[in-house]
Amino acid sequence: MWIFYAAGSAFFAGITSILAKCGIQKTDSTVATALRTIVVLLFSWGIAWIAGSVEQIWNIDGRTLLFLVLSGAATGASWLCYYRALQLGDINKVVPIDKSSTVLTILLALFLLGEGISLPKTAAVLMITAGILLMVEKKDAEGRNGGKKSSWLLYAVGAAFFASLTSILGKIGIAEVESNLGTAIRTAVVLVMAWGMVFLTGKQQEVKKVERKEFEYLCLSGVTTGASWLCYYKALQEGPASVVAPIDKLSVLVTVIFSYLVFGEKLKERAVIGLGLLTAGTVVMAFL
Repeated sequence: MWIFYAAGSAFFAGITSILAKCGIQKTDSTVATALRTIVVLLFSWGIAWIAGSVEQIWNIDGRTLLFLVLSGAATGASWLCYYRALQLGDINKVVPIDKSSTVLTILLALFLLGEGISLPKTAAVLMITAGILLMVEKKDAEGRNGGKKSSWLLYAVGAAFFASLTSILGKIGIAEVESNLGTAIRTAVVLVMAWGMVFLTGKQQEVKKVERKEFEYLCLSGVTTGASWLCYYKALQEGPASVVAPIDKLSVLVTVIFSYLVFGEKLKERAVIGLGLLTAGTVVMAFL
């Protein structure tokens, strides 16, 4: 059953990227992240209440709470980097780099969680890595002066790094707690972090300037994020992190398709081959 939750996570995550991109055309990415998180918080705590797991919060031990908080902090950092990259770069370039967190997650799961890695799994990791490299063109990694990396790329790499930490810390954190409650607690940490960044950067006045249409898109992206999280951490609780994470990254397919339909962004032949390798490697990982 966990594999269906992982697939649901991928679908909703793919839709989230499109909705969020629509909501940050004029809105500052940090402010957008903070606003979205309010929706995700309400969504996740509502589900936890419906599931009847809220009362279990008093039974959570210190170690589990610590890892949930750390996971939430990593998520917050990943979101802030990701939506800044999304605002600065093309969605069909930012998303594949963000999905490179799959490779790091697999390696961390191997060393920290003791999840084994076989020859077929190694081959799948290499396919995923090759696919990501093909989807990133040389000019994307260079600035106007030829040697300075584009800012969106740095933010995208940061998003991938923190996302991989989120998966590992989240796996440990939900081992002894109901997944819906774990998601809700993590979201509360993200909310505090996101709004903390808004005030630290002095952008609180930007909240009043958000256009209604973009605000609606941000709210919708918050709902799909909540749905993706609930599916993802349910899958993570029941299945191996080294397989759940790759399936979740199939959201790149959803994102690429909708980025073409909504924004008219097209992939070059090299990037299409890369997307094929990324997808094939992910599918192999899912069924090993």
